[in-house]
Amino acid sequence: MRFCHRQGLVGGGVVSGHKRYRSRSIRDISGDIALDCVSLAAVSLIALPGDAAISRVLADLGGRLHADRAWMFEYDTDLARFRNTHEWCARGIRSHVEDLQDAPVSMIGWLQRSLLAGKAVMIDDVSTLPPAASALRREMLRQLDRSVLSVPVFHGGRLRACIGFDTVRELREWSDAEAAILAVCGRMIAEARYGAPDVRRLARQDSAPLVYIGHGGTIRGIPFDQIVGIRSQRNDTMVWLDDGSVIVDRRPLAAWRDLLPQARFPSIHRTAIVNLNHVSGLDKHAGAGFHWQVRLRIVEDDWPVSRQHRKTVVERLGL
Repeated sequence: MRFCHRQGLVGGGVVSGHKRYRSRSIRDISGDIALDCVSLAAVSLIALPGDAAISRVLADLGGRLHADRAWMFEYDTDLARFRNTHEWCARGIRSHVEDLQDAPVSMIGWLQRSLLAGKAVMIDDVSTLPPAASALRREMLRQLDRSVLSVPVFHGGRLRACIGFDTVRELREWSDAEAAILAVCGRMIAEARYGAPDVRRLARQDSAPLVYIGHGGTIRGIPFDQIVGIRSQRNDTMVWLDDGSVIVDRRPLAAWRDLLPQARFPSIHRTAIVNLNHVSGLDKHAGAGFHWQVRLRIVEDDWPVSRQHRKTVVERLGL
């Protein structure tokens, strides 16, 4: 391909590319280093609990292969959203693991097509990504990424996650060997994480975080996913739930901003917070003044988006 990204099947095979950036040849990282990376990954996945094992694997890989970040994100069951789950950063490199939580896959749509096809994607220069990857390029540049290697993680014939490397301090031409090492370690991670039932993982799924609301003399615990949106009304806050009900809460909207994960619940106005999972539409030309409004599931009226929050809304929706 003309753009400075290259694609290769995860199982191996030579990928074409231009020798324009600082790179490590296949010969540099084959043999002992490759064997060490895979062996250490296997030992970590056997000896440590699930999340700790993955974090150790990423730290070993990132350190030995001289990346600035090593990371993993996972998909939901419908492959509609993804979230960062694990990250290792070299000294002095900023972490972004908390930034993308329940992000729409449309944000990485250009990348997603290759991952679904079982291909590693080697982006040697993020700044040269094509227009079709504008949302992805914008997010990578926000994180100061210069070169990115992404490898899909499958289990049971289904795409479950993606692992990869970033470089921040210099451009990097990724090698087939680096992609192959990540692919092998990704298969081991997949077997450990998605193979035999993991009691700790199942327990986490059954204990979704709750936010507690006092209502009618009782206190009700509500999972985050059931909250559609929140608006302030005088001294109270109105909370819309996915069953169509609306609850009045005595806490100010500012308190809700501190309670809810901002990656999933951005402010769209000084008086409103929405759950991105329940946004069904965005109108950029509402009314004579071309005001922006979002449409929420089960909520009859559209909610306004103030000018200062437009950029956040667009980025979080992957537009």
